[in-house]
Amino acid sequence: MKVEESIGQKKSAVERELESILSQEDSLLFQAMRHAVFSGGKRFRPILALSSGECFGAPADLVLPFACALELIHNYSLVHDDLPSIDNDDFRRGKPSCHKAYGEDIAILAGDSLLTMAFEILAKAPLRENSRVKREQIIMEISQSAGVKGMVGGQLMDITVSQDALTEETYHELILKKTGSLIIASVKTGAILGAADASELEAAVKYGRNLGLAFQIRDDILDSGQDAKKGRLPRPNYVSLFGLKDSERRLRNFVEAAKNALDEASLESEELRYLATKLLELEKRS
Repeated sequence: MKVEESIGQKKSAVERELESILSQEDSLLFQAMRHAVFSGGKRFRPILALSSGECFGAPADLVLPFACALELIHNYSLVHDDLPSIDNDDFRRGKPSCHKAYGEDIAILAGDSLLTMAFEILAKAPLRENSRVKREQIIMEISQSAGVKGMVGGQLMDITVSQDALTEETYHELILKKTGSLIIASVKTGAILGAADASELEAAVKYGRNLGLAFQIRDDILDSGQDAKKGRLPRPNYVSLFGLKDSERRLRNFVEAAKNALDEASLESEELRYLATKLLELEKRS
């Protein structure tokens, strides 16, 4: 099976599971949650978790609930990021942002609901009796990645660090919190549910860190100039800090570093290598 087909099957499995999760009722709140989640996302994080799990021998049905929980957390963050008080984005993936479609009040509650539902899924996901320690480890990992030490802390840096005060070290810290933390958690989730030993888990983290940096640099390259168009103060951005050519060079370097992390640990995963390489594609997103 070609790697694109295998990843496509994983994405389809994620879509079906998310559809099941978010079809519990047809209330206004669930409509807003569905609007946020089914707006055309690529499902990068859950696919990453499933591909990592496969690399380390975890069955797909075991990883799937955890993968979907990660996607709910990611989408909650996008709903809140788009709010007028933060990024003030009227559109997400070419469609009206949740707060434009349903109002700020409902959007805030939809984001809150996606986050709390994710942890309900993590707590209920079927695991063997002897795997409780793995569940606790994953919940701790994801909660830290999503919270003050991770994504939320990175978002705070994003809205408070001025462009003038930005250094390479500061921006890498911001990226690894805001974007990298959940990507690393996705890779670690699959590894923990599989049979990864300590050295393999370390390699998975190294892969995830470099992947997270590459992911954000790619976004910055594609998004450069958007702050000016929206009439808002410039946010930290790799292109404004290093220039376009240097940013593209660094993107290539981080992608190679991610793949090298797999090679150094002798981890065979065509999908994980493919997901890293895809970040080098710089076509404009819809």
